[in-house]
Amino acid sequence: MKKTVHVVPHSHWDREWYFTTSRSKIYLMHDLKKVLEQLEKDTPYDSFILDGQASLLDDYLNWRPQDKARIKQLVQQGKLIIGPWYTQTDQLVISGESIVRNMLYGMKICEEFGDYMNVGYVPDSFGQAASMPQIYREFGIEDTMFWRGVSDDDVAHTEYTWRGEDGSVVNVYQIPSGYYIGGAIPEREKDLAEFLHQEPFKTTWGRSSTDQVYFPNGFDQAPVRENLPELVNQMNKLYQAEYELQFSTIEKYIAAVKERQPELEEIAGELINGKLMRIHKTIFSSRSDLKTMNTQIQHYLVNVMEPVLTMAMQLGFEYPVETVKEIWKLMFENAAHDSIGSCVSDTTNEDVYMRYKQARDISMNLVELTLRQISTAINNPQAHEITFTLFNTYDTEREGVIEAEVYLPQKEFALLDQAGDSLPYTILELIDQTEYVLNQGNVLNSVKEIYLPEKVYKAKIAFEASKVPSVGYTQLTIDLKGDSSAPLQTISDNVIENGYYHITVNKNGSLDILDKANEVLYKNQGIIEENGDDGDSFNYSPPVKDWVISSADFEPEITIKQSGIYQSVRLEFMLKVPKDLTERAEKKASAELPIVLELVLKKNSPIIDFTLTTENQKVDSHRVCVLFDTGIASKFSIADQQFGTLERPVVFEKEMALWEANKEQWNEQPIAIETCQSFVSLFEERRGVSVMPKAVREYEIVGEVFDTIRLTIFRTYGFMGKENLMYRPGRASGETVIATPDSQCHKTMNFDFSVAYFADGFDQSNVVQLAKQAVTPIEVYQYAEFLNSRLIFTLGDVEKTLPANFSHFEIEGNLTLSVLKKAEDRPGYILRLYNGLLKENGRAKITFNHAIKAAEKVDLKEETKEPLSIINDTIELENIGHAKFVTLYVEQI
Repeated sequence: MKKTVHVVPHSHWDREWYFTTSRSKIYLMHDLKKVLEQLEKDTPYDSFILDGQASLLDDYLNWRPQDKARIKQLVQQGKLIIGPWYTQTDQLVISGESIVRNMLYGMKICEEFGDYMNVGYVPDSFGQAASMPQIYREFGIEDTMFWRGVSDDDVAHTEYTWRGEDGSVVNVYQIPSGYYIGGAIPEREKDLAEFLHQEPFKTTWGRSSTDQVYFPNGFDQAPVRENLPELVNQMNKLYQAEYELQFSTIEKYIAAVKERQPELEEIAGELINGKLMRIHKTIFSSRSDLKTMNTQIQHYLVNVMEPVLTMAMQLGFEYPVETVKEIWKLMFENAAHDSIGSCVSDTTNEDVYMRYKQARDISMNLVELTLRQISTAINNPQAHEITFTLFNTYDTEREGVIEAEVYLPQKEFALLDQAGDSLPYTILELIDQTEYVLNQGNVLNSVKEIYLPEKVYKAKIAFEASKVPSVGYTQLTIDLKGDSSAPLQTISDNVIENGYYHITVNKNGSLDILDKANEVLYKNQGIIEENGDDGDSFNYSPPVKDWVISSADFEPEITIKQSGIYQSVRLEFMLKVPKDLTERAEKKASAELPIVLELVLKKNSPIIDFTLTTENQKVDSHRVCVLFDTGIASKFSIADQQFGTLERPVVFEKEMALWEANKEQWNEQPIAIETCQSFVSLFEERRGVSVMPKAVREYEIVGEVFDTIRLTIFRTYGFMGKENLMYRPGRASGETVIATPDSQCHKTMNFDFSVAYFADGFDQSNVVQLAKQAVTPIEVYQYAEFLNSRLIFTLGDVEKTLPANFSHFEIEGNLTLSVLKKAEDRPGYILRLYNGLLKENGRAKITFNHAIKAAEKVDLKEETKEPLSIINDTIELENIGHAKFVTLYVEQI
C-alpha cells in the first residue's frame, strides 16, 4: 500500500541544555529570522512549526520587536505554527497548576498573533503524566503527539487512544523514533535513494494504523532547510511506487489519519515505558538543591501567594496580575524538561538557580507587602504595641502550633487572642539585635509618639493558636505585662509524645513510633542510608561495586528538648563513608559525612516534621536516603499526581520480565523509582504510613516484601553524561565531555519532609488534605511601629477599616482545593478542586462569607461550561469522580 508521507518542517528548540539560554537566544535571533524569510517566499515550503512553545516569540520579539507584524501575518496565514505551550514543560516533576498555567499563558500569547496549534505537542518530555488527558480535554484539545513513554509491547500501532487516571480520553499520534527522524535528509542522490528504506522509517512506518505517516523534518536548534522542496521532489521521484511526500503540518497529518477512521487500541495511566526511548526516571533527584527550590516555590505560589492576593482583592486591594504572570514565566522557563531535569551544564544550572531565586524573592516580597497592607489596616480594639496577624490560606478553620520569626522587646510576655485569652508560646531561638533594629533610619514622622523598647531580640518562636479562619485572618496581640510562655528545656529522657504518637529514640538514632490510635508500634523508623551513585545528570545508577552505609551502625549525639507545646529531637551523626567510587569499590571509608536529622513533634499534631541537614563537603558521587519500614507488604504504592491520587506497582513485573528476556532491546531498565507531588503512602485495610517530601520528591518501595518507603534526600554526580550505566546501558545521554563539578553539591544542604501514621484505610484517613496542610503554613505578619523603618521599608499611616477577623469562604467535604486566584480576563476569581481519593466520589459545599452574583463551571481556558446554582451564597458540588478536577469562576456582588 502506497503511503502518504507528511513532511512537517520544524525545529525542536531547547532554550537551554549543555548551552545557556543566552546562547540559544542569540541563535534564535538568527534562525527564526531565516524561517520568516523562507515562509515569505513563494514555494511549496509554506509552513514551519515553532516547537509548540510561545516563549520563543517572547524571546525573539524582546530583541526584534520590528518583526511582530511579520510574525502575526505569517501566523494568520497558517504558515508559522505556534503554541499551545509557553515552554515545553516536564510532566512528572512539575505541579498540575504549573502545567495548566503554562498552557493557558501560552495560548493567550498565541491568540495575540492568531490561532495556536490545538494539539498537545510534547516532542521530548521524559514521560507523560496520567493527568494529561483530562488537562488536554479541559483546554479543548482532543489530540496529542509525543515521543517518550510507550513501547511496541504496550500497543501495536503508533496511533491509539490514551485514557487518563480520571477516565478522560485523547487520541495519540506517537513519534516513537523521535522528533528528529527526518532531520538528516542526505544531499547525494545515491544516499537519498536508500534513506527511506533505512531505520527508523522501516519499523516506525510499518506500525502505522493507516496509509498516512509522519516525517518531522528538523532537530535540536535546527536552522531552516532551504532546499527542502528540491529534496522532497527528488524523493517523490525515487520512491514514487511506495511513498508520496507532501508538505504538511501536524494538524493536517492528524486530520488525514482521522479520515481513514482506523480502529485504535487504548492505553491507560502514566506513560513511562523506557524500552524504545529513554525516560530518565531518576531525573527526579538530579541537582537535589534545585529540585528542593522547585518544590518549595511551587507550593508557595499556589498555597500561599495566590490565595493571599485573592483575599486582598476581596478586601479591596488591587490584584497584581502582571507581577504574578512574570513570576510564573520564570517558573515555566525552569519547567522545561531539560531545565527541571537538571540534565544541563553547571553554568546553565546557575541560570536555573537565578530564575528560582527571582521567582522566590519576588513572590515572598509581594506576599510580605500584601500581608502588611492588610495587617496595618485592621481596626482591632484589642491591639497593643505589637500585633501578630495570622493568615490561613487553607479552606477550613485551623488550629495548632505555628512557628514564626519575630522581633521581641522582652523574653516574657503574654500572647492574646481576640477574646483576650492567653496563648502559650515557646522561644526556640533568641538573638539580641537591639543596636541594629533601633538605629534604623527612614522614620517618616519624627514627632509621632510610638512605643520604643529598650531591647529588641530577633527570635524564632512556636505558639499555639485556635480558630484561625478559613481563607482569612485573625489578629493576636502581645501583652508586655503578662506571661504565657512555655519554656523549652533539655531533657534526659529518650521519649517524646503527644496525643497521636509515643516516640522512643534508640541509641543508634532510629525511632520506635507508637501510633496511639491503634496501638501499632513501628520500629526502626528514619534510618539514613548512604550509597554510591555511578550515574550522571540524567540517571541515578548504583555502582557495580557498591557499599551501603547505614546510620543504624553509628551512635549519634542525641539532644531532646521539650515544652508544653513543642518537642524536638536532634540527632547528630558523623558517618564514615567512602570519599569516591574508587574507595567504595574497595570498601574503604576515609571521609566524614556530618548529617543532622531533626524531628519536631507539636502538640495535637498528627504530622511529625523532619529536617535533614548535611555538610556534604568531602564526598563525591553518592546518594543519601531515609527509610521508613511500615511492615505493610505491598504490591502498590499510593502517591499523588498532579490532580488526584494513583496506585503504582512496586515492581513492573511484566516489563521486568520482558527486559530480562531481551535486555539489548531496551533503552532503560524498567525500575520502580518514582516521583510524587506531596506524599507517598503504603496502606492496608486499617492502617497506613505516609511520607510527605517537601524537597526532593523521589521514592522507591523496598524490602523483602516491599514494605519500606525509601525517600531520596539527595544524590550527587560529576558528569552531564556517562556511558553504560547499570540502569541505562549503551550510549551516554547528554555530553560525556562536560564535567559538572557543581553537581557534587559540596555545600551545606537542608531537606524537609514529614511523616504521618494512620489507623484506617486510605480514603478514610484524610491523607490528601493532611499533605496539603503540611505544605500550606499559616503565615504570621508582625507589626510594631518601632519596626516601621528602613528595616522593613517605611510606610505611612493607613486608615484602619478592616475587621479584626475575616474569612473569605469555607469548604466542607472531601475535595481538595488546588488553586485560588484571580480570573485572567474577568473581575472574579477562580477556584479549582479535585478528588484525591482512590475510590470514593468527591463532594464539596462552598460557603461564601460575602454575597456572590455569579458562579460557573469553567474549563481550563476559564470559559463558561455551565452556570451553578447559588443558594444562600453557597455552592454544592456532587459526584466528582476519582482524580477529576472541577474549575469554578465566582464573582461577588
